[in-house]
Amino acid sequence: MPSLKDLRLRIVSVKSTQKITRALQMVATAKLKRAQEAATASRPYASRMAAVIANLASAASGAGGPKLLAGTGKDDVHLLVVMTSERGLCGGFNANIAKLARAEIKRLRNDGKTVKILTIGKKGRDALRRAYGPLLIDHLELRNERTMTSGLGQRIATAIASRFEAGEFDVATLISARFKNVLTQIPTAMQLIPAKAPADAPTVDLKGSSYEYEPSEDEILEQLLPRYLSTVVFSALLETEAGFQGAQMTAMDNATRNAGDMIKALQLRYNRARQAQITKELIEIISGAEAL
Repeated sequence: MPSLKDLRLRIVSVKSTQKITRALQMVATAKLKRAQEAATASRPYASRMAAVIANLASAASGAGGPKLLAGTGKDDVHLLVVMTSERGLCGGFNANIAKLARAEIKRLRNDGKTVKILTIGKKGRDALRRAYGPLLIDHLELRNERTMTSGLGQRIATAIASRFEAGEFDVATLISARFKNVLTQIPTAMQLIPAKAPADAPTVDLKGSSYEYEPSEDEILEQLLPRYLSTVVFSALLETEAGFQGAQMTAMDNATRNAGDMIKALQLRYNRARQAQITKELIEIISGAEAL
């Protein structure tokens, strides 16, 4: 049975932990609103850009079109871009993204495909390095990025496109989290290269009209596809940031509550042990007095 000193030290330790979790919860709460607004604001532009790409792609010249759209004609080598947060203490947020990545890796390898992994965010690299270390070809850190900017999305997209131009892979898939609400972040997989508009992207109703493009569809796509790639990556960064802040706020709120419950339980044990010790001392004093 722990002594009174041990119980006091444990209570002090849990109270210190509770202060840390409460501080992290307050920081995440303060950052969540801005991150959520940024993620929500990026969705209409990304959705409309996907609709434009889908409309142009349907009128483009197929296999002879831009390489980012037509691909290499093969799907032997797959690049998985796994995007997670740079920090932890956010419940199962990063673990769920890593779980989807592992399932995708397993599926592709079972189909006989070669898999390469590019991680964005420290936690994704840490989660996959032990089991799939040889498959990791690069890692992009977000540690020094105070805010998610379009320039960061463009740099990441350019790095991916450069590897594609160098012939390092045939298909690229982005695995990240989509922010739904504070309690729910949905891990998603989206094909980046060859560019493919999401199934839920809005369609452009031409109402039977026929459009002639100047310059040609292929030339327009040559300019739009790199921007579309940057837009998708930037939107995923914002969604991941909002998801991380929401998950951390929820996790730290739960941790703070659990610490409070533990402090109450420890305080009760401490009071009982102290009362038992006082009673024992009183009995010893009374017994000694009676013996005299």
